[in-house]
Amino acid sequence: MPQGVKDLQEIFKLLPHRYPFLLVDRVLEIKPPEYVKALKNVTFNEAFFQGHFPGQPVMPGVLVIEALAQAGGILAYESAPEAQGRLFFFLGMDKVKFRRPVVPGDQLILELTALHRSSRAWKMAGKAFVEGQLAVEAELTAAIAPAA
Repeated sequence: MPQGVKDLQEIFKLLPHRYPFLLVDRVLEIKPPEYVKALKNVTFNEAFFQGHFPGQPVMPGVLVIEALAQAGGILAYESAPEAQGRLFFFLGMDKVKFRRPVVPGDQLILELTALHRSSRAWKMAGKAFVEGQLAVEAELTAAIAPAA
């Protein structure tokens, strides 16, 4: 596997999320502590499509934001080994814009760049693309907290 690429088994070692809430399938590129590019394959068999929306399935925007946050968590965990065994919790979302719907069959490319980081919190600029088109953008802030 090329340097910087992480498969699902490696993602399991970094993130505490599991099915049905793990929303990152692969890390395509990572440059700790500055940047991560990840992939989410959007498939029709995901549970949220049953009700959002019947006959015209659209991935909920909040789940695209969550996918961005999970990719950002991978960057943070890879950048700060002391964060291993701890959890990242959302503190805020700013400048959120939904530009196009994400539908079954799309490959969601998640790109995050660190804007600020400390031992307690990270702020990242995130963008999600489908076929080169911007789908969602946001600034995300998360805090590092002990796991229960």
